[in-house]
Amino acid sequence: GRRHHHKTPLPGARGRALVPAARPQLRIHSAPAPARGEGPRNRPGTDQMGGGSGGRGKGMPRAMAPVEEVDVAAVRYKPAELQAPHLTGFPLRAFVWLLESPLLGPLVTSILKKQNNMTQMLQHTVIPERPMFYPEYPPQEPERGVVTLGDDRDPVDRVEEALSCLAPYDPSGRFTSADEKNPFLYWKIRDFAYAYRSGITTPSAVAELVIAGVEEWNNKKPPMPMLIFFKADDLRKQADASTKRFEKGSPISVLDGIFFAVKDDIDCLPYPSKSATTFFDEIRPVEKDAVAVSRLRKCGVIFIGKANMHELGLGVTGNNPNYGTVRNPHSVDRYTGGSSSGPAALVSSGLCSGAIGTDGGGSVRIPSSLCGIVGLKTTFGRTDMTGVVCDAGTVEVASPLTSSVEDSVLLYSALAGSRPMDKLTLRPSLLCVPNLVSSENSKILQSVKVGKYTEWFHDVSDIEISNTCEDALSLLRNTFGCQIEEIILPELLEMRTAHLVTIGSEGFCQLNAHYQEGRRTEMTLDTRGSLALIGSFTSADYVASQRLRRRMMYYHMEAFRKVDVIATPTTGITAPRIPPSAL
Repeated sequence: GRRHHHKTPLPGARGRALVPAARPQLRIHSAPAPARGEGPRNRPGTDQMGGGSGGRGKGMPRAMAPVEEVDVAAVRYKPAELQAPHLTGFPLRAFVWLLESPLLGPLVTSILKKQNNMTQMLQHTVIPERPMFYPEYPPQEPERGVVTLGDDRDPVDRVEEALSCLAPYDPSGRFTSADEKNPFLYWKIRDFAYAYRSGITTPSAVAELVIAGVEEWNNKKPPMPMLIFFKADDLRKQADASTKRFEKGSPISVLDGIFFAVKDDIDCLPYPSKSATTFFDEIRPVEKDAVAVSRLRKCGVIFIGKANMHELGLGVTGNNPNYGTVRNPHSVDRYTGGSSSGPAALVSSGLCSGAIGTDGGGSVRIPSSLCGIVGLKTTFGRTDMTGVVCDAGTVEVASPLTSSVEDSVLLYSALAGSRPMDKLTLRPSLLCVPNLVSSENSKILQSVKVGKYTEWFHDVSDIEISNTCEDALSLLRNTFGCQIEEIILPELLEMRTAHLVTIGSEGFCQLNAHYQEGRRTEMTLDTRGSLALIGSFTSADYVASQRLRRRMMYYHMEAFRKVDVIATPTTGITAPRIPPSAL
């Protein structure tokens, strides 16, 4: 649903991009949906919080109505009014000192939480629902027009099955003399596979271009530190092994010889995993590849190194004083978004076809949107998180970033596969991909209902963002026959707060022992400020957030009775400029 073009170098061109700043993207949310039908009748008299006065009187806390009784049709949208300081340089340092002060810190965090209605929401409101400590999904109806890949199959077999679901590959127009005049055209995974098999180029030849591209970006003014760890000799070794397989006529899969990057919180030998800190490898050594990495390596993927990120994933800009801030390849005076800043920039610049990132609150989707590529947050538990630093909670996933939806299908088919514990607790639906070559699917989009919460859809910083996404919806409706249905999602402010407390508390629990033992001073000011606020949340706040989670799941499941997917702008802003004082 994007209106700009992606360009990246062909083999023979350095890794750089000469394109305008990325335009807004349309985000599609989908979830396991029960059978369509009328939901329960709801009682009127509710507000954005989903409950009326609840019999409130003097000395009585506010009480939310049971979620089943909320009259969703009566809910009125309220834009978020966040209250937070925007600080850099010395003011930021002074503010962090206040937050970490044993005497003043609790006062400052209390003021911040009250200004943003967190205290009332979590501590002065009766929430009648039981906590949902782990995501719970109702049984899902079998999907139409898909091919089941098999969760336990070898990733090579799954990739080949997914490949057979794509339209036949046509190299015409991809390898002509005209392309020499357009050296920034993206090569997709199947373009590289065709080029290797037809002798147009080799993985070793492409590796030399990647090495030159990395060096060029690092030597730019200002520099572009997309990779934290990079070893040219290791890259050449992997590429040489792949080249020899092609010479023998025995490539492993369509992913053999394809170059990928790995976010620095995912284990990938021979590199450490620091999560873009200066010390995390000292407390957590890497002994083997993460499961996600090993699955791709089994398919013949070549890993170019560990990609930069927002320290510990605690931010959405990509700013990192430890290794340098990654800049947006489309406009180097702007942020990439985060926390998977390096993976998004590497794919957007054309240095690799894809990357593995992690996402618990937008860390794949935000930078993918701001850098003009495709980011997918998989359903929680769909990918095995073993060997990932942030495997400590109930929201994080390892997910693909690619330059095209087609490549996302192939990468996802290799990455996916739940670990045994998640199969027991989450009961995931069958792993599948769309069968794009089936004649029965030629008009399947005409049966797809797209949900749109109009007021939320247009709650953006610039009307051009929502207008661009409206154009995408119009294309889906007018060209492909999709039906656009109006929906309402209550309690979005509560959802954001519950998410912040959940992801923050789960991550802080993993870090707390090291934080208390003095590692705090080795973190960036940005991270320290975030952890000081997160550390002020109580166990009661966390449980209240899980009660809210159950309400959110209910509202979304009710929406999915009416529609198949929900569409929103991915971000409410375009890529922000980097303040010089923030570097």
